[in-house]
Amino acid sequence: MQERQWITARRSELDALAEELAKQLQEVQAERDELAIVERVLNRLAEQVQADAEAVGPVTAQGRGAVLLIPHRSDTVDEGALPGDYRRILAIVREADGPVQVRAVGERLGLDTAVRGKLEPLRAKMTKLADHGWLHERPDGRFTCGVPKLVYRS
Repeated sequence: MQERQWITARRSELDALAEELAKQLQEVQAERDELAIVERVLNRLAEQVQADAEAVGPVTAQGRGAVLLIPHRSDTVDEGALPGDYRRILAIVREADGPVQVRAVGERLGLDTAVRGKLEPLRAKMTKLADHGWLHERPDGRFTCGVPKLVYRS
């Protein structure tokens, strides 16, 4: 009779352990699923960063690796110092009748403007040109050549 009680008690212990292990297994599987999602997102981000880096087209500088050289606009620096794609952007903006949107420049460059991701590297280039004084970015997000004119009212 005593053996049967021991068997019943042991079976109860093993059932509780099996239940606990099943719960832990579910938690482990849920965490693995989450990690798989995070890994996919990180891979997509890495691919996007790679695509953006390739779209920028770095120029190799001596000693330190790839660097894109966009000089600040000054009296001693002409636009010939800019990489070719930046000169093309500058020419398109200069030829426009007024402020231009990134999409319009993208169309002139032959980019697929229906895909927003194709325009973001172009926007980054135009913003860099504005940051270095080659273009002016207006508050509405459009670009013009040169420095904005100040209007004085009396």
